[in-house]
Amino acid sequence: MRNGLLRGTLGVLALVALAVGGVALLLTRLVPDRASETCAVVLEDGTRHVLDADQADNAALITAITVRRELPARAATIALATAVQESKLRNIDYGDRDSLGLFQQRPSQGWGTPEQVTDPVYATNAFLDGLVQVPGYTELPVTEAAQTVQRSGYPEAYADHEPEGRAFASALTGHSAASLTCHLPETEDAASPAEAVSARLEQDFGITTTATGGAVVVEPSTLPGEDPQRLAWAVAHWAVATAVDTGAGTVAVGDQVWQRSEGNEAQWRPAGRAPAPAGTVRIS
Repeated sequence: MRNGLLRGTLGVLALVALAVGGVALLLTRLVPDRASETCAVVLEDGTRHVLDADQADNAALITAITVRRELPARAATIALATAVQESKLRNIDYGDRDSLGLFQQRPSQGWGTPEQVTDPVYATNAFLDGLVQVPGYTELPVTEAAQTVQRSGYPEAYADHEPEGRAFASALTGHSAASLTCHLPETEDAASPAEAVSARLEQDFGITTTATGGAVVVEPSTLPGEDPQRLAWAVAHWAVATAVDTGAGTVAVGDQVWQRSEGNEAQWRPAGRAPAPAGTVRIS
């Protein structure tokens, strides 16, 4: 009798497992795979670093400002590592004592008003103003350079974030082409993102653009620097990383294109033809 009960129980469990499996399979087929809302940089050696999309958006802003100021990529690495440690790359309105913003700058220590230090552009420039005053900062360890500016109670912590800081700085300054991609859901708003893209380009890079046919075309020659190809990739990666804010759906540079509509499968792919005029970036 005991064996019969055992067989019956096992049979019921098997039926339950089949039912659960069937429901899971049905849901998998009916419910589309939701985009992860993350951005990743994959370097030539296969090293991969991931940020949430909102964090990558702030990383793009910080790095664009270093490009605008014609600072070396090392400045972006130090700034990004610092912001990851201080705020997790989020513009937070709280912190230790009166610390605020991306870099947790304290108004009581002369960084600016609360409104200023929670303005990402102001906060980034304030940090960089301090960094460029550090003698030989490009040759210093990240911890030492960052600590000289920040005067943190935990100076060694900045070094923990150097790898992701260096990876995103390399991509967002254009030194590592086709290395940054984001996996974003489709936007519900069908309006053209051109206006938002133009506004962010002016805010972050300080360049003015116009939209034609619902797309913004950026000429790298409008940016400071002598390497148009690198600058083109700096803008292209920036456009992908800020798409969570601007709503951009397609970014094309040369014969490479990133399509938001591909969700978790989105990556830089050959377009089969040049989707953007040579040496330009097309964002739509």
